[in-house]
Amino acid sequence: MRKITHWIILLIAGIMLFSCTGSTRITGSWKNPEIPAAARDYKSVFIAALVRNMEVRTKLENAMAAQASLRDIKAYKSTDYLAPRFQEKMPNREEMVQKIKATGAQTILSVSLLDKHSETRYVRGNLGYAPVPTYGWYRGFYAYYTHWYPMVYDPGYYVTDRTYFLEANLYDASDEKLLWSAQSETVNPSGIDQFVQEYPQKLVAQMIRDGLLQK
Repeated sequence: MRKITHWIILLIAGIMLFSCTGSTRITGSWKNPEIPAAARDYKSVFIAALVRNMEVRTKLENAMAAQASLRDIKAYKSTDYLAPRFQEKMPNREEMVQKIKATGAQTILSVSLLDKHSETRYVRGNLGYAPVPTYGWYRGFYAYYTHWYPMVYDPGYYVTDRTYFLEANLYDASDEKLLWSAQSETVNPSGIDQFVQEYPQKLVAQMIRDGLLQK
């Protein structure tokens, strides 16, 4: 019985450890019901990450461009065509559209951070309760004391969970009509590199499910 309890504790600990790692999931998506049948034949995209942090913007656009390249889709990145600080001032619409259309991109994929949320919670120490007399640690005070001491006196700690909510929109570059949209949430990303690798993959998987891309 003690061995079974031990393995259950290890299993729970493993699940908790896995849940603490950063993860991204698509929370919802929408496809324009009037999307043309030729949408699957789009072979180029202009990628614009509407992110203030230049490092994040650059790495995210690079990762998304890499995913596009894997599917033989030509990618044009805003970091190559729009000034690094263009987001600090509302750009002129005609000028921006002209720059994008000049690339020849058939579609525009934008990614923006809608919201971020932080929540601090207390994680208890390894304290449990199993009042079964047949367990070895119930055979005497010292056995009980030495078994539970490390768990009872293991202090808890506070952790801050961070959740980021993003939205990706795909437009037809010729008329700026919205073709597809998806919202996502990322919980406790371990770093920029992990996020920019995971997020584009999630978007591609959702596009496949929604029929915009072929497997």
